[in-house]
Order: sequence, then C-alpha cells, then structure tokens
Amino acid sequence: MYKTEDFLVGETAWCPGCGNFAIRKALAEALAELSLPPHQVLISSGIGQAAKMPHYLKVNGFNGLHGRALPPAFAARVANPQLKVIISTGDGDSYGEGGNHFLHNIRRNPDISHFIHNNQIYGLTKGQASPTSEPGMITEVQSRGVLMPPLNPLALALVLEAGFVARCFSGEREHLKEVMKEAIHFPGYALVDILQPCPSFNKLNTFRWYKERVFKLENHDTTDWKAALELARQWGDKIPLGIFYKVPRPTYESSLPFLEGEPLANRSFDPLEVAHIQEEFL
Repeated sequence: MYKTEDFLVGETAWCPGCGNFAIRKALAEALAELSLPPHQVLISSGIGQAAKMPHYLKVNGFNGLHGRALPPAFAARVANPQLKVIISTGDGDSYGEGGNHFLHNIRRNPDISHFIHNNQIYGLTKGQASPTSEPGMITEVQSRGVLMPPLNPLALALVLEAGFVARCFSGEREHLKEVMKEAIHFPGYALVDILQPCPSFNKLNTFRWYKERVFKLENHDTTDWKAALELARQWGDKIPLGIFYKVPRPTYESSLPFLEGEPLANRSFDPLEVAHIQEEFL
C-alpha cells in the first residue's frame, strides 16, 4: 500500500492560489489509492505551468517540447505496456501547440490518460489568450478583447469518438481524484479537462466564478453519446462536471500482434541485424 506522501516530491514554483496545487494532490492521492508502484508510472508533459507536474511527483517523468507531450507518451506506452502513462499539460499546450497530436491520438486510441489543466490562459508566458479563453477577455496581448470563439475540447473529443471524456474542477478535489482513478483504469485514451483558476493572469474565470457555475452530474448515462455531446456544449451559468462518456473501443496496441508478449523495451536489439536496410540507400 502507498500513501499520498510517497508520490509528492520537490518544492513547487506555482503562484499562491493556483489550481495546480489541488490537481497535484488529487493525482498523488489517486496513484496511492490505486496502489500503483511509482516506478510503473510515467508522466509526460510539454511546456507550461501544468507541464511542471513531473518535477513535483515521485514517478518517471518526461518533459517534451511545447505541444509535444503526446508523442513520447504514446511511444512509451507502445514500448512498455507495463507502464501507466499519464499526460499532464495545459490548455495552450494541448489544444493550441499540441492540437494536431490531440486530434490524431484520439484516433489512435492508445491506453493513456490525458489530464489537461484548463485555466483558459497561457500562464507560463504571462497571460496571452489560449484556445479556450472567453470571447471578450482582455489581456495585455488581446487589448481589445478575445475575438474568436473558444475551442470546445470535450465536444471535439466526442465527435472524434474518444472513449472516455470527462470534466472536473480543481476546487472539487475529491471528485477530481475519483475521476482520475477511473481515467487511469480506462482501457484506451481518456481525456479529463480540468478547470482551474489562474489567479495571476485570468481575472475573469476565478475560483468564485467557477464555484458559482459548476455542478456534478447525477444519474447520467455515460454510454449515451448524444447526451454526452449536449452536456459538452453546455457552458455559461451552469457548467457540468463528471464523466460525460465512457465506452471502451479497441486500443492501438491491441491491433498490433507483434506487441504481444515481451515488451519492446525489454527485447534485445542488435543494430547490425538491420544494417542491410540502410545499405539499400547507399
């Protein structure tokens, strides 16, 4: 058995009041309650405040380029299915720079869980609007207000037939922890969009703003795709939280017979055995 403290390490560099603190604690609690050995967990991230998560949890970690958390996570899962692979990124990292990888990894459906810290702003680079920023939000860059409508990541994921789609709020840590546990256990790509306040740069979507609007789903059929899509489109005075959709489908790994048996990471490899392939290009 593991305790939450077994997964917490390092001094954080987040601003006071940041929603990332609760997300970090919820994830550590989820890993402990799932009794996952730290050496069998990998957290992959890109660049951003959310992407600092591998620094602050005592598990395997990988920091990639901005928007590039998914490729190494996918590769690690294919190479070593004994790992529980988790992605921790922000809304800009995942839906902006990493939008292409977001789309196509839903199509591939690898067995990974993707936790996106959605504070509707770029926090690390000092407050530019992100793909999920509210129309009209004024920032130092968008001095006349955000002009474009926000991306709806949950609706997009559902249309692309993601098998697990959920939304949580960092201010509801117990609820967040339970959804994280289900996402980690889910056999396939699991998206959890986590609303979290950025007290330094997002003065619109504050902790109070979220608290006045969010509510937890009750008696919702998580196999009803149409109902899930309607919930995903609900935003404003009432914002639903919970698992919108949960229907497994075959994973990418299960479609490749050569991945059966010994993990690729443990198989011996002699470069000389494939030298003849290179010779064809000489």
